[in-house]
Amino acid sequence: MLFTERFNEILATSGVRQKDIADYCHVSKQCITDYKKGKIFPSIETLYRICKFLDVSSDYLLGLSDI
Repeated sequence: MLFTERFNEILATSGVRQKDIADYCHVSKQCITDYKKGKIFPSIETLYRICKFLDVSSDYLLGLSDI
């Protein structure tokens, strides 16, 4: 699951706290943990917020591009 791998990679290298991204995306910290584990995937609205917060393209997170 490319989303899970790339999401984890970006979180690890950015130093972003799960609570900060959860608050920004209006989801629980547990929800972010579940995204990291690949248990669930974000809605389109949440994916948009994640991309905006992390300054990364959705194409990259979804594995549609390598940049």
